[in-house]
Amino acid sequence: MKMKLIATAAFIAAGVLAIEMPATAHHAFSAEFDANLPVRLGGPITRVEWINPHTWIHLDNNDSESTEERGPWMVEGGTPNTLLRRGINRNSLQLGEVIIVTGYQSKDRLCEPTCRANGRDITFPDGRKLFLGSSGTGAPRDGSDASQRR
Repeated sequence: MKMKLIATAAFIAAGVLAIEMPATAHHAFSAEFDANLPVRLGGPITRVEWINPHTWIHLDNNDSESTEERGPWMVEGGTPNTLLRRGINRNSLQLGEVIIVTGYQSKDRLCEPTCRANGRDITFPDGRKLFLGSSGTGAPRDGSDASQRR
């Protein structure tokens, strides 16, 4: 009986640990980014990472309208699946293509090795503007996401 109790306890503990693991890898917007630090970045795409739980678009900020630090930035987007549903795929983000991204800077404001921001919207050279962020994570409700207007 004692062995059965120990085995059951071990099984339950393993299940609890398995449930907790994915939750610790993801973060809410407010854990890393500051809604009071809006940014506008623009420049050529230098790298794109289609990884879970967030995509990352790397760009070289050289936008004349940007007041942010020049140079390399990493912009966090929604999950790959979120971007696909919004019309952004691997072919949409071409290396060297100049884009404009609006969003929010990281709370730490550190730019080593690279400045980081959470992307809100991305504007392509042809004028298309798409929501880049993910709803429901604590990002400011500024009306950019169509699902927030309902």
